[in-house]
Amino acid sequence: MERNQLQDNVVEYLKDAHAMETNVAAMLDSMIERTEDPQILKDLEHHREETDRHLRLVDERLEAYGEDSSTMKDFVAKSGAMFKSLMDRTRDDEPGRTARDGFVTEHLEIASYELLQRVALRAGDEATAEVARRNCADEQAMADKIAGSWDRVVDQTIANQVAHA
Repeated sequence: MERNQLQDNVVEYLKDAHAMETNVAAMLDSMIERTEDPQILKDLEHHREETDRHLRLVDERLEAYGEDSSTMKDFVAKSGAMFKSLMDRTRDDEPGRTARDGFVTEHLEIASYELLQRVALRAGDEATAEVARRNCADEQAMADKIAGSWDRVVDQTIANQVAHA
């Protein structure tokens, strides 16, 4: 299949999305392992399932272009998540920083899927645009959950710091 520049851009953004979701999956695994709050744990586990679905959908769109994910981008993403997990284990204010980092990550995902959606539409790829729209809605819902949990997270952070004092 001969592609034009816009379609090449769609493929690159899909590879970026795959690497991003690979990073998020690894970060979520780490957070799930360390989270004690039942509601936050439930939200993280649900989002981990969504992340798996996002990866499958992105893979399907890459396959439609005859492409695979970028091994290098995925490796760098996983490496970054592992490094972050190690750093998180050394912090006594982990709930607060983890929520902050999660909130930022969700917004990075939202921006990435907004960009992918718009480029896909301009390339005439409605199927990829729809995947981006649906994935973006999931990311926005998770960002909203995090935003609704700031007080709980601050309480946990303070409790952790008191316990470690």
